[in-house]
This record gives sequence, structure tokens and C-alpha cells, in this order.
Amino acid sequence: MFLVAGLGNPGERYAATPHNLGFLVVDRLAARHAIRMTRMECQARIGQGTIGGKPVLLAQPQTYMNLSGVAVKPLLQKNELLPADLILIYDELDLPWGSLRVKPKGSAAGHNGITDVIAKLGTSEFPRIRLGVHPGHQLQSGADYLLSRFTRQQTETLDAFIDHAADAAESVIAEGVEKSMTRFNRRAQGSTTEEE
Repeated sequence: MFLVAGLGNPGERYAATPHNLGFLVVDRLAARHAIRMTRMECQARIGQGTIGGKPVLLAQPQTYMNLSGVAVKPLLQKNELLPADLILIYDELDLPWGSLRVKPKGSAAGHNGITDVIAKLGTSEFPRIRLGVHPGHQLQSGADYLLSRFTRQQTETLDAFIDHAADAAESVIAEGVEKSMTRFNRRAQGSTTEEE
């Protein structure tokens, strides 16, 4: 079984913000695979089903972003899963809007939600899908931007972006991280460096 956890903040105020892309991708996966996200367990909204013929538990932690590990760790424990069975989906300010990266492990890279998950699990060795949200211009405050509503331009490409991210999650489940990296990790436009 896989635990597919999309990170975000609960509540209407945060629903249409870059910081909630993880939630939106989990919603898309639930809709595609007729998985009902109606139960609360370990401080997360969850739904159980199958994707690519494999059992999955979809989760949206309701702890607020910076305490994501508070929900993720007990969900893994309760379902007798290892960190390697986790697929974490979250926004990444270091990547340009609309790009994504599949990674088998890695640092938190300044993301407080990931910092908390790594601290609670005691390891950074879990697969993740990082969703680029940088708007391509200088930001006065990254935190303010992440919690502000999507721009009109972003809204126009949002649906295709969420679809692409859901495709990547399905690929990780069905084919594994390595094949998914080959399929989805193209160098981002405007980026001069490969990520660590």
C-alpha cells in the first residue's frame, strides 16, 4: 500500500493558494479513481482505494502545513507502512510555476512542512513530488505569496498543472520512482541548474 499525502492548509481561506497544491492534486486523484475523501483519521482527511491496481490511502493533513508530520507519521504507523511507502506531494518555491520534480528523497530545502515530516519520521528517505510555484518575478515575501490567491494567469493553467501532477503520482505508484523521474523530470524552463 502507498500513503499519498498532499500537503496544504485546511479551510476555505487557503483553498485557492499555491501552498495548497498538494491538497488539489489529492482531490484530483480521488476524483479520477472514485475514492471518497470523507473519513478523518490521525488528524487527516483520508480516502482508501486503488490506483494502478495497487491499494492506496490518500490523505490531506488537517494540522496546517508546518505540522504536517503530526498527521503523516501516525498514518504510516497505523497502516504499518514505511517511509518508502509514502508519496508526499507539495508546493516548491524553488521551481518555476507549472514544473514538477519527482524525487526518491532529499532535504526540506527550506519548506517548513517537509522539515516537520522529516523531523517526525526521523528520515528524509521518502519519495516526493515537488510542484513548482515560483511566479517568475522577484518576491517581497515568499510566505505572503504562498498564502495569496492564485493569479488569473495561474488559474488559466492550474487545471492542466494539477492533471500533470496527478499523472506523475499515478506513475510513481504504477512504475516506481526511477521510471517516473525519467518521464517527468525535464529541466524547468528558465532554470539554469538541476536541483540537488
